[in-house]
Amino acid sequence: MNPLYQKALNYLNEKGKQNYGKRFEIAEEDIPIITRLIAWFLRDEATAKERCIDLDKGIMLTGPVGCGKTALMNMMRFYTGNNYPHVIKPCRDIAFEFQKTGFEVIRTYAAISYHSTTAVPVIKTFCFDDLGTEQSLKHFGQECNIMAEIILSRYDHYIRQRMATHFTTNLSADEIEKIYGSRVRSRLREMCNLIAFPKDAPDKRK
Repeated sequence: MNPLYQKALNYLNEKGKQNYGKRFEIAEEDIPIITRLIAWFLRDEATAKERCIDLDKGIMLTGPVGCGKTALMNMMRFYTGNNYPHVIKPCRDIAFEFQKTGFEVIRTYAAISYHSTTAVPVIKTFCFDDLGTEQSLKHFGQECNIMAEIILSRYDHYIRQRMATHFTTNLSADEIEKIYGSRVRSRLREMCNLIAFPKDAPDKRK
C-alpha cells in the first residue's frame, strides 16, 4: 500500500478510537471503500482517477444499517486540512425543521451564503445523513418532500458553481427514485460518486 494511505489509515484508526471507543477497528474488507473516500478528501487526483472517483462530484455512501457510513463521513472531516469541513446533518432533523419553520429550510441548506464582512460567497458543503429516514411533514397544512427540494436546489448550484454535496443512505437507486422521483435520482447520479458497502456488510454496532 502507498505509504501515504497507510499513514492516513493509521490516523483514521487512531481518531476512530478517540471518537468511538477503544473497540473501533478498521475492517480489512472496508479498506478499498475507505481508500476511495480518502482519495476524494485528500484531493489526490492520481488515486482518484485510478479508483474511478470524480473530484468535481460529491459522495453518495451507501450500505446496510450499521456498516459505518456516518462514522466514516464524520471522520473524513479530519482530512480537509485548511478547507472548511463538511457539515453532517441528519435528514430527519431537516424534516422536523421544515415542520417548525417552513420553506426557509430550503434556503438554509441549499443557498450560497456570504461572508459577513467581505461579502465573498461561501459555499457550504453538507453531508445529508441517512437520506430516506425523513418523512414528508407538513408546515401549516403544506406538505413538502423537503429533501427532494434541497437536492434539486443544490444541483443547480452544482452545475453553476460546483457546490459539492455528500449523502449517506441505505436506499437502493430504485428506492431513491420511488421516494424522490426520477428527476432527483438522475441529478444525484450526476452530482455524486457512488461508493457502496456490500449488501451483506455486517452491523458493526453489534
